[in-house]
Amino acid sequence: MLHEFICMKVVIDLRSEFVCLGTLTRLDDNFLELKNADLHDLRDTETSRENYVAASVSTGIKRNRKRVMILRSDIVAVSRLDEVVDG
Repeated sequence: MLHEFICMKVVIDLRSEFVCLGTLTRLDDNFLELKNADLHDLRDTETSRENYVAASVSTGIKRNRKRVMILRSDIVAVSRLDEVVDG
């Protein structure tokens, strides 16, 4: 099912205080790979996860990683960025 998100901009909610946005390029049994990604630590801001993601929909992904590998066991949810709804 996640294969249909390949080459699309996605939002990955993690169990921790991190959220990751970027273009899904590959996946396997253990990892998802994103390029041009924003790995954001929510402890660094007073903005909620939902508000940060909604802002990224309007302003674009604030890339801070060329490539990032996300451990699948740390993932709570994956959605396409263009399917994020505002309020």
